[in-house]
Amino acid sequence: MPIQIKMPALSPTMEEGTLAKWLVKVGDKVSSGDIMAEIETDKATMEFEAVDEGTVVAIDVAEGTEGVKVGTVIATIAGEDEGDAAPAAPAAAPTPAPVAATPAPSPAPVAAPTPAPAPVAAAPAPAPAPAAAAGDRIVASPLAKRIASEKGIDLGTVTGSGPHGRIIKADLDAATPAAAKAPTAVAAPVAAVPAPVAAPTAAPAPFSTDIPHEAVKLSSMRKTIARRLTEAKATVPHYYLTVDISLDKLLKLRAELNAALAGEGVKLSVNDLLIKALGKALMLAPDANVSFAGDNLIRYSRADIAVAVSIPGGVITLIVTGADVKSISTIQKDMADLAARAKSGKLAPHEYQGGTASLSNLGMFGIKQFEAVINPPQGMIMAIGAGEKRPYVIDDALGIATVMSATGSFDHRAIDGAEGAQLMQAFKTLIEAPLALVA
Repeated sequence: MPIQIKMPALSPTMEEGTLAKWLVKVGDKVSSGDIMAEIETDKATMEFEAVDEGTVVAIDVAEGTEGVKVGTVIATIAGEDEGDAAPAAPAAAPTPAPVAATPAPSPAPVAAPTPAPAPVAAAPAPAPAPAAAAGDRIVASPLAKRIASEKGIDLGTVTGSGPHGRIIKADLDAATPAAAKAPTAVAAPVAAVPAPVAAPTAAPAPFSTDIPHEAVKLSSMRKTIARRLTEAKATVPHYYLTVDISLDKLLKLRAELNAALAGEGVKLSVNDLLIKALGKALMLAPDANVSFAGDNLIRYSRADIAVAVSIPGGVITLIVTGADVKSISTIQKDMADLAARAKSGKLAPHEYQGGTASLSNLGMFGIKQFEAVINPPQGMIMAIGAGEKRPYVIDDALGIATVMSATGSFDHRAIDGAEGAQLMQAFKTLIEAPLALVA
């Protein structure tokens, strides 16, 4: 019988998305794991892979269609057992799905590599097939198998919601801790905390101007950035702490490490060392490695650093898990891999959602100092300015040093001033005495 391909939930809270591009056409044969389409969520453009084999017999949603609800039929394929029954001629022109009047909700960040929480307000999905009994063959997509392996999830305990009971990625996003083979060391750091909800406001008046201009339609990512930053500034009581930090010893250590690692093709950036420093500082000042969660304060026992990176259309955060314990060379390799895949829209949700704190570096643009907006439910973000030659007291004498300004933005509901100051002090100490970063 024909197999309906439905709009997938590519993140735990995804309710709708944009079908950016079809990579197959009517008449094409597809196999499990083949990339069928590119789907734009509110954070990234991601590839959607086939979970069954067969021939595409209908494209039900045209590429470029916005506001496609999760669970909407977007294509139909004839299964292997139908053979020549699949029509050779293209189906009638598809009718685009209605465009949503409001932007897609921002996904609650998800920590890698822990099991993610159940999706919030997901569109109704077809009734799932029962989980496989002992000894039964488990049918799962290649992506689901890989994620299950990474997260330690026993597929035999997961109920499949895909065609013919196949386990797909969305089923693993909703997996409970009971479905895991063994519990992970650290609880999911961010996903359990709901994002703040801004009070309803009146709709803005239609824009009108006599100035020559061009109206550029907002992408799903840009809509989400606008909404979440507005919510953050309106609902999170920010305060800011700034320290000036001498970089000379850190720059010397970086040069020595790069010389030693040249044969391995590793070239460390200052940012790699700053990620490591923030990770260790959060462990030295654990009261700042927290999130506010209503009646609870979430204390993390690991430092996952969300590094803000600019990509076409907006900003995305790349998650460096366990930055407090990873070597600097591993952090460099992780960041290079994540950044390359972010530009091509090939990140998995856990690679850009989550983090216990964030780091944003605008020093490469010559920005001396700035105050970044906290990404809820994280409790802080570190804003890094440019290193520049400045007068600086060295060994009780005025001299010239390479100095940068770092400004921490803190959520005063979760982190008091003294606790924020302890983190800034630890961060400064680690950079000015950087051998501790490689100890």
